[in-house]
Amino acid sequence: MKNIFKNTTLIVSLLMIAFSLSLTSCNRGDDDEKDDLPQEELSDVLLKVTDEATGTAVTYDYQVNSTSNPNVKLVNGHTYNVEVIFKNGDEDANEEIETAKDEHFLVYNFPNSDIVMTRTDGAASTRADGKRVGLKTKWVVNTAVKNASAPSQLVLTLYHEPVSVSEASAVSGNGVVYGVQSGGETDAQATYNLIN
Repeated sequence: MKNIFKNTTLIVSLLMIAFSLSLTSCNRGDDDEKDDLPQEELSDVLLKVTDEATGTAVTYDYQVNSTSNPNVKLVNGHTYNVEVIFKNGDEDANEEIETAKDEHFLVYNFPNSDIVMTRTDGAASTRADGKRVGLKTKWVVNTAVKNASAPSQLVLTLYHEPVSVSEASAVSGNGVVYGVQSGGETDAQATYNLIN
């Protein structure tokens, strides 16, 4: 009788240990797949645009899920230094992107504009593969609005865990797209109207 009780206690104890280990394993797996910057946590995508000629800086705030886009005023022939700042309420989310810079990449799409863009990221936002995430850029504005009867915009997309990335540019319709990625998920997308 004592042996049966000891065996039953041993079996129950082993089952409890096995059950607790399976729960721990599941939790570890969930943490590995968790996005460090989920889209639903972002509230704003700011563009800080500084005119090189005048030193004037203007910040444009795209509010996530807003029904309107901010108007970014650009002067033809001017060069601008532009910084993208992701916000979660009052918190700056750029630190999370820089911490996981190898998992992020920005694509800039300028439909109906003639803007030459180069990435100017420092070491903090340059990936291990040498590609710059795109948090800091320089824009040479040849023509902000190419065709007055069509919208001129910047469509800015932040990708999470793309399979491959390139800083290459490609003509797209009446504008240029800077950056190419394959795979991954969209962490954020913001649209700004470009005006003169």
